[in-house]
Amino acid sequence: MSLEPADFEKANEQYELRLGISKEIGDRAGEGRAYGNLSIVQDSLGNSEKAIEYNQIGLGIAKEIEDKDLEGNCCGNLGVVYHSLGDVQKSIEYHEQHLSISRESGDTVGQARANGNLGKAYHSLGDLSKTEEFYKLSVDQYDAVRNRLECNDDEWKISLRNQNDEVYIALVTVLLKQDKITEALLTSERGRAQALMDLMKSQYGVHLAVSQPGGKQSDILKTLSTIASQTVFIAFGVRELNFWVLKKEEDVKFRRKEIGNAYLKKKVLEYFESLRENAYAEIRVNRDVQCENRALEEPTVKDFAGKRSEEDGGMSHNKGSPLTDLYELIINPILDLVQGSELIIVPDGPLFLAPFAAFRDRCSKFLCESFTIRLVPSLSTLKLMAECSEHLCSDGEALLVGDPRVAEVKRKGKKRLEQLEFAKKEVEMIGEILNVIPLVRERATKAEVVRRLASAPMVHIAAHGSMKTGEITLTPNPPTPKRRYKEEDYMLTMEDVLKIQLRARLVVLSCCHSALGEVKVEGVVGIARAFLGAGARSVLVSLWAINDEATLEFMRCFYQNLVEGKRASEAINEARKCLRESEGFSDVKHWAPFMLVGDDVTLDLGKKG
Repeated sequence: MSLEPADFEKANEQYELRLGISKEIGDRAGEGRAYGNLSIVQDSLGNSEKAIEYNQIGLGIAKEIEDKDLEGNCCGNLGVVYHSLGDVQKSIEYHEQHLSISRESGDTVGQARANGNLGKAYHSLGDLSKTEEFYKLSVDQYDAVRNRLECNDDEWKISLRNQNDEVYIALVTVLLKQDKITEALLTSERGRAQALMDLMKSQYGVHLAVSQPGGKQSDILKTLSTIASQTVFIAFGVRELNFWVLKKEEDVKFRRKEIGNAYLKKKVLEYFESLRENAYAEIRVNRDVQCENRALEEPTVKDFAGKRSEEDGGMSHNKGSPLTDLYELIINPILDLVQGSELIIVPDGPLFLAPFAAFRDRCSKFLCESFTIRLVPSLSTLKLMAECSEHLCSDGEALLVGDPRVAEVKRKGKKRLEQLEFAKKEVEMIGEILNVIPLVRERATKAEVVRRLASAPMVHIAAHGSMKTGEITLTPNPPTPKRRYKEEDYMLTMEDVLKIQLRARLVVLSCCHSALGEVKVEGVVGIARAFLGAGARSVLVSLWAINDEATLEFMRCFYQNLVEGKRASEAINEARKCLRESEGFSDVKHWAPFMLVGDDVTLDLGKKG
């Protein structure tokens, strides 16, 4: 998110207030840090002279009180300001001082920042060798900080990687300028879904070495040789999309798509929002369309006003629609490199929210008509799932959960949740196919669902889900005496899921917006990621709400194909085809939101007894 000048002005007011308080109470360290923060704001506002003045004052205070961290930060800030003024040599001098001070004090993050800034300075001088050297040092140090965090420090790991994404992208850019295609791929991979990988390794009970971008080329190629299926790895650059196409026993192929828009990520996200909101608005506007609202939050048609035209992302099939634009942007650059019928995609950031199956070429052919498609968070997770032994999966009974009783759920200031009759019908229908009795209404308590999750080979949940996190509402556990229901009694959260050691081959989250969450460098941090991190091999999620009858038909076709022994990606494609060829559900909005993330599993789901 880009900040407006008004945001910096507000920040300036706050830091000036902090400066005044620090002076009043005699807090010299606080005073020095306030000057440092004010310098950053002034530099952002284009007031370089003021930024230099504030940093020099902060530097003087740091030396006076012998605060090495403050001294290093002020040197680093001065280096940044002089770089923006075009005095690169002076910038380098200050960054070298910052690096020296950080080494002396043992500040690894400070060293990472200083090396990253030195890389940026040498890049502006055109010295690619030194640029690469300093960027690699920076990445190594950020990774060293991350590796010292415990496995359960998931949020810290995600935050650390998100804050320092720029240096990873910069190193990839420099490597590509030197035609180090494979090394650039491994560098980009190195920053992808690292925290998720730690969770998965913990659940799977295995340990995988982290590939280093400076490692031997033979080691890198050995890692890639384990990728058995055709895989497309996508990474955002500053003004371009980078694509690597991987196939077993073939050289890595690379393509770049130049984009003249510096806010490409925002544009892709806007495409998704328009597609999702159009589908939701159309369902809610048309009274003849039956759709249970399985979202905890209640968006209104007014929220979507003005977003339903073809040019703004409507569900049109015409040329020039967003689905065609996305095809041209993401698929067309690599179209001549992909063959066969299977496509694994490693998306970057908001591309996890893109309905790849519905991308449509200029001949009106959907991508899912040519390929089965699944998404994976990273190459490392793909490798781990491919090498995972089958003994890690359960052979117990499938867990089907539908329409939990929510009458007792009272959310402060929010509308009472409604029962989901079609969700109940959905799991009962699936139960007949699998000969399994589902947990519905009163039986679908959080305690019972959590108890069964650990041993279920397959999980299907049809319930209310959060648009923001994907978290799921279940039947409340009975409260203790003199205590009313709390959210922890009925809400299945990401933290709850991550505490369970799952053995499920497949988890189906038939909740509105179950694919959603916060878009980070790590990927989309939501309930689907939590299930993968807890040990599930694959997760089927939905990007938006769809017609209830369409959902029933989709799930019926999907499970019938699973029972016949088809892989999950094949079963999903058959279900999409079933809806596409039907009279009532051929529109993209009905079949496009379903997305498979993770392994391409098969399940022994034949009727028992």
